[in-house]
Amino acid sequence: MTKDVIALTPKMPDALSLLVGLHAGGPGTEVTATADGAVVQLLGSGGRPLVSVESPLLVQVPGEIERLLGAESAAQAPVPVWWTETRASSAVPEAERLAGSVVGRLTHLLGGTVWPPGAGTIGVVPVESDPGDGTDQTAVIVAEDALPAVDVVTESTVVVLADRPVVPLTAWLSEVLRTTAAQDSALQIVTPAHCRLSHHLRTALTGAPNRWVVQHPDCGYYDGLTGAVLGWQHGTFAVVTDESGQGTVAEPYRPSGPTGEHQLTVSFRTAYPPEGELLLGRSLELAWRTLTGAPPAGWGTAEPVNLPWSPRQLTDLARGRVPEPTLITAVGSPDRPALATVRITRTTAGVEENVTLTIGYGEGERVPLDAVRTLAGALADGEHGLISLLATLGPARRDLTAPPVFEAPPVPLSFTLGAEGVLETTLTHARRPPLTLRPVQLGPEARPALHYPLGDGTHAEAWNTLDVLLTHLRRRAAV
Repeated sequence: MTKDVIALTPKMPDALSLLVGLHAGGPGTEVTATADGAVVQLLGSGGRPLVSVESPLLVQVPGEIERLLGAESAAQAPVPVWWTETRASSAVPEAERLAGSVVGRLTHLLGGTVWPPGAGTIGVVPVESDPGDGTDQTAVIVAEDALPAVDVVTESTVVVLADRPVVPLTAWLSEVLRTTAAQDSALQIVTPAHCRLSHHLRTALTGAPNRWVVQHPDCGYYDGLTGAVLGWQHGTFAVVTDESGQGTVAEPYRPSGPTGEHQLTVSFRTAYPPEGELLLGRSLELAWRTLTGAPPAGWGTAEPVNLPWSPRQLTDLARGRVPEPTLITAVGSPDRPALATVRITRTTAGVEENVTLTIGYGEGERVPLDAVRTLAGALADGEHGLISLLATLGPARRDLTAPPVFEAPPVPLSFTLGAEGVLETTLTHARRPPLTLRPVQLGPEARPALHYPLGDGTHAEAWNTLDVLLTHLRRRAAV
């Protein structure tokens, strides 16, 4: 099922080396670009996508190669390294060999290694062309909503086959997600049972109509995020139901014993006035330092995350995209797995950052629960404009990847309401929820925030407590 082939080279693939790689299909192929030039496609007969080639990325962040491809690849390709990813459509028999030839030619010219091992070749893979196509490769223009090289397209669904240790949210896959959403189609990613999803791809696939489909030798197909047994029905993978309309859970998805691993997640929103010297990413860096003792290691707009951490570069990117929002990914150092997404939005009042930071802990490692209150206090000091913060803790893998097995949902640890929310709700009302808990006042005395402890992450009843608290706060705010 493997259709992804990656070249890891110490030298940058320049125009000449890329041209040599793209000629791997001989005269029967055409070349086009999508995603504002970030993805190049080799097209076969009738303009059918065969292979997509993403723009080379200089990966400068320690741990990214190991996180996505494993320790063996990381040992053979120390950072900084150029990552050039290709993907072949399984709908065309020659496409996989063509992808291997593209990256094989790159590593032959530039040095480096190919993942998966042995996939790279340097021969020409002839692709049959339409009569009258001519003998030269030609740059062509395709429709803006054309799909990059995918495997199956039906009226309702786009299916992508993948087989790699961790399936990431690459620039190519982000483009597929964007295109399917624009077409009101579902994206379904089909993998063998040994694959895992990156944290960011799992988040992107959560909820209908998209789905992670796991192929298992013992039970056919099932949903990797819910466990529901699936079948191919009317051009899409759908839940298989019995006569009463009930589905079943696949046996491989059912929970096993506890591993002792946990994930701590803090989700918060901050707002800033639109000042000329505004530097974005400061709230994320503050959270990272408070909870891990170090800043983020790197950031980017897709996986692999390729740039060293820089709030200035992040700010410049977001400013250049106004009025459109900016979504970025950040990662931590290899010794403390941590991942974050940041959505930056220009509002009528200024700039808003919506941050979700998740940190992994292994068996026996202490989760710094006390640091969450410290973080809430630091964000509420007035400089960061805290709107709200929710902290949760749940049993999940330390490496932050998602396996196709059941993982218990996280449990709330605390909720913090920022000064603006307290002002809107009134301090008197916000301090007196119909619960036994009592909030802790944080921030400046004149504009306080309120921090509500909800538990230690071991009792699911904390969700009910949070629901009662939020209902209480909304009731007053709506008056």
